[in-house]
Formats: sequence, C-alpha cells, structure tokens
Amino acid sequence: MRSTAPRSENAAAHRGPAPSHDDRAPHRRRTRRRCLLGAAAALALLGAALFLVNDPRSDASSGAAPTDDRHLTLTPTPTPAPTSRPPAPSASPPGTPVPESGPGSFTSARASGAKVGSGPRPLRYRVEVEDGIDVSPSDAAHEIADILGAPRGWTRDGTSSFQLVSAGPHDLVVRIATPTTADTLCWQGIHQDTQGEYDCEVPDGVVVNLRRWIEGSPTFEGPLHDYRALIINHEMGHYLGHQHQACPGKGRPAPVMMQQIKGLHGCTANAWPYDTEGHLISGPPAR
Repeated sequence: MRSTAPRSENAAAHRGPAPSHDDRAPHRRRTRRRCLLGAAAALALLGAALFLVNDPRSDASSGAAPTDDRHLTLTPTPTPAPTSRPPAPSASPPGTPVPESGPGSFTSARASGAKVGSGPRPLRYRVEVEDGIDVSPSDAAHEIADILGAPRGWTRDGTSSFQLVSAGPHDLVVRIATPTTADTLCWQGIHQDTQGEYDCEVPDGVVVNLRRWIEGSPTFEGPLHDYRALIINHEMGHYLGHQHQACPGKGRPAPVMMQQIKGLHGCTANAWPYDTEGHLISGPPAR
C-alpha cells in the first residue's frame, strides 16, 4: 500500500511573502518526490524484516511435524529429529549403538532366493540397509526371507508369495534406516510422524526403524528375531491390504496387525499372522 506526504494549505501562512508560483512549484515537486522515495524505501526495509521473522518455510526449533517442503526428497544429511521427541523406550544392547541419523543413502543386499508361498505371482522385494550402520545387508535380507517364508507367515493364506531379489525388476523395497531417516521416509511416503520410534509401510515398500530392529520393544517378551518377525509381518500385512486390529480378549494372542508396541491391552505378544494349526489370529478393527 502506498502513502503520500500530508498536504497543508496553510503551512506557509505565517512565513512572510511566499515566492511566486513559478519559483515554488519545482521545489515542491522535488520535495514530494524525495518524501515518496524515502517512504517507499522504509516500507521495503520493513517488509523484508517481517518476511525474515515470519518466513513460513522455517519451523526450526518449533517442535512441529515436518512440512512437505522439508520432506519432498531424502537429502544426503537428513533433518535432525525434533528435540521434543520422547526418549527411546528401551536401551540398546551392549556394544550395539543405534545412531540417530545416517547419510540417507542405502546399500542393496546382494542376496536372492526362491519363491516362497503358493501365489501365482510373487511379490519381488529387495532389502536395503542405510550406509554407515552396523547391520549387514545380506544377513538382514536372509533373516527377512526366513520370516516371510515361515509356516506361520503370510504365505499360509494360500494366495501370498514372496521372492527376495538382489537386482532387476521388483515390486517393493524393505529398508532398514536410522530413526531420523526412517522419519523422513515415512513422512515423505504417507505423512505419518513416526517420532523416531516406529516403522511404517510406504507406497514403494516397508521402512524398518533401526532402533526397533536392534532393540526390539519393551512390550514384547521373547527373542529379538521374533520381534523382527512382528515388524516384517505387520508392515507387510499393510502392504497386502490388512488394517490395524485390536486385542480380541484378555489372555489371547495379539493379532500381528495390532500395534503391539503401543500396549497389549490384555493380549499376549505374538509375532505371526497364523497359529500353529493354521488359523488366522485376528481381532476387531482398531478404533
């Protein structure tokens, strides 16, 4: 919005004889132009200051969920996790540190396997591990393949099948990533705030939080391999179209599609979609 200097018809009424019209007009025009230019410059400086203070692209130290602009791509150095993130619910096993962030680049496992399951078209998946962390891509790939091929896994439904591939065409990627990188990928993929703690399923695959892969969960009693089975079966269940479920009753096994890390609510921890007799372990839809 532009403003002009105020005019006063009586400003020079008491200063004695006024100069002639021809003498005063050029002087007034020059004075008015200088005033207008000065006001415009002041407004420009004020606008620039307000923009720097209120820049909507910056939410550093705000504690807010990351914005779209920050998570459109995975940068080489991912944005640090918000300082308001709650502490990890469990400690790292001795000698196995869990770095909060990594470079955001991944190494694909040089591992492949045969199709498991009876589905006519297997879901071909690759396994990738973020660079700079103490997890072998090939070891992780073989462990995930064992989980997906287990008798109580999703192949028991009679329609699902999976195949580990190291290169070439694939349907999805299972990535193991540091907490900050996992947050970035989950926000980019589904706009879900995983708070440096959780895993997620995204359009092109599954994101496994390194903290959960190394530490397990305080709500899950059992071997670490079994908790890793819960991670893979839960997120792969989402990829197959299954939704979250709730505990079906006190003392009963928790469905694999239940968010068991957030509490068992009377159920017992369970890592597998099916029981030993081949029955699907299910519960009511989660609210």
